[in-house]
Amino acid sequence: MSDQEATRTIQAVMPLAATLGIRAEVYSPDEVALSMDWSPSLCTANGILHGGVIMALADSAGAACAMLNLPEGASGTATIESKTNFVGAVSKGTVSATSTPLHRGGTTIVVETVVHAEAGKLVAKVTQTQLVLRR
Repeated sequence: MSDQEATRTIQAVMPLAATLGIRAEVYSPDEVALSMDWSPSLCTANGILHGGVIMALADSAGAACAMLNLPEGASGTATIESKTNFVGAVSKGTVSATSTPLHRGGTTIVVETVVHAEAGKLVAKVTQTQLVLRR
């Protein structure tokens, strides 16, 4: 699947991704990388990208990674736990979130996501647990 097709898929499944302008850079079961651009409309005081926006980007990447790792018979996932450690801020440019699976189970999938600003500056590290949904 091309990056453009992956972007369309993610934005169709998660409409907030379209609202935030999130796009796919890498889209595979072993790694999902999503990115978005800083915008004044997404900021808190002093032009800093809002932490909730950063968490939404990370959650979107983690959810996409979990979806690509669903076991047979599963219908989807839902985030049941998410832990974010912020270590930097974003005040311009592009921010990216790269997710990799830590655990691929039949009941839960655990994903680790690293968020970087331009030039590779570490912004946050997120660990999330996704519940595997079944019909």
